[in-house]
Amino acid sequence: MISSVGGSVVAGEAVRTSGRRTEAEAKDWPRWTPLLAGLLTTCVAISGTTASLSADEVATYSAAVARPLSGLWELVQQIDGHFLPYYLLIHVWSWLGEAEWWLRLPSALAAGVAAGFLADLGRRLAGPRAGVLAAALFAVLPSVSYHGANARPYAFAAAAAVISAWTLHRVAESPTNTRIRWYAASVALLGCTHLFSVLVLPAQFLAALLVLPRRTFLTRIVPATAVGCVPLVVLALVGWGERHAISWIQPHGPDVLLKFPKHAAGSDLAGPSLFALAIVGVVILLRRSVPWGVLAGGWLVLPPVLLLAIDALVTPAYVDRYVFVAAPALALAGGVALASVRLPPVPFALVGVPVVLAVALLGLPAQADYRQRNGHYDDFPGALGVIRTRERPGDAIVYGQSRLRTGFVYYGREELPEDVLLRGQGPAFEYAERDDLAEALAGHRRVWVVWRGTKQAGLTGKKIPRVASVRAAGYRLSTAWHSAELPGLTVALFERARGKNGKS
Repeated sequence: MISSVGGSVVAGEAVRTSGRRTEAEAKDWPRWTPLLAGLLTTCVAISGTTASLSADEVATYSAAVARPLSGLWELVQQIDGHFLPYYLLIHVWSWLGEAEWWLRLPSALAAGVAAGFLADLGRRLAGPRAGVLAAALFAVLPSVSYHGANARPYAFAAAAAVISAWTLHRVAESPTNTRIRWYAASVALLGCTHLFSVLVLPAQFLAALLVLPRRTFLTRIVPATAVGCVPLVVLALVGWGERHAISWIQPHGPDVLLKFPKHAAGSDLAGPSLFALAIVGVVILLRRSVPWGVLAGGWLVLPPVLLLAIDALVTPAYVDRYVFVAAPALALAGGVALASVRLPPVPFALVGVPVVLAVALLGLPAQADYRQRNGHYDDFPGALGVIRTRERPGDAIVYGQSRLRTGFVYYGREELPEDVLLRGQGPAFEYAERDDLAEALAGHRRVWVVWRGTKQAGLTGKKIPRVASVRAAGYRLSTAWHSAELPGLTVALFERARGKNGKS
């Protein structure tokens, strides 16, 4: 319907054609469809929990599980303060357990929530077929399996992005006070998941500007968005004060955008083909309804572009996992494109299902990689297995990076060699350690040294000072092992010849 105050023909037509519920749609859209989509996506994601915890997931365990609430509060004043909402959630969640699959289950549930809302958003924008196909494409993306089985907040960011777009569409249908409040709440949720998740907001802002009467946009959406961004502003200020935590990120050039389809989909095979399909879907949506085409297109391309701008103008920040928030848009636009294929002699299922299966098959190598023990690039159980196979009574262990201790303790518990340097937990993820290594190793003929990185990183050069200190104490390399992925974990055994000082 065309509004009489500040509206436009485009806005009125957009609302009318953007998927408003009809009797025919209701018959084709059982209420349990989003629930089923969410359940299936959660099951796919949770099947990926076979991999070892990554270093980042170990950081989640260290911050939210291994410390009391007071310790968590102390940590976020040093680092990762912008992750406080997620860490608080995991802290409470861990009261019921701290197994790998249990710590990752919230992310799998978040991926399921994203799929469920994505299914209904697709229905609203382009009909039931588009909703089903969007959810199906999202479920088979390797990136969904990875982040849905990752004890970090990126699946929550994707879910919050979908929810905020869904609530915006409901506002466009009927801008009641209740729906406006829900949109503000969804924006607040978005900001609480991850700072860069809000890179989807410009697309929503543009869509709202086009679809709503000008007065409604200025007096309702702008204030609601401002209120919703309050948590984001607070967390952003905290994050800016702790920006040293991402000092490891290297600057990127525009060529990194060519890798965006791979980063969003999690596969260098499935990503480009699905991205091409998604571009077609955006064009179709633009022809059907400009505001919602702008939403889908902006959601798809603005996060990587804006993140690259931040990387170039503010601080290096472009990391592939930060653009996962655009993955739902990739699936949504792809679903719209597939749903628009009309071949009267051919049943719809014979068009949509093979394409979804093709995307799944293209992503199969990445799916298999993510489910290997070292699928998250850190193989703590494998490293411990090397030590246990050759461990002898009286062995010692030292860590090239003290924070690795958390991962080894998580998997090894009380079955590790003697930790001769440990003094206690530091204020952040590092540990307080003794600085007299030679004296600490007195009486130990063999010492295990573990570090994150390749063998060469520790055995040649000065990247891992702890290795040089062990050698200076009179030890010589006996054997070394490295996990398959990079940077991976390296385990090296050093021995001191019998008859020298420190003979056990």
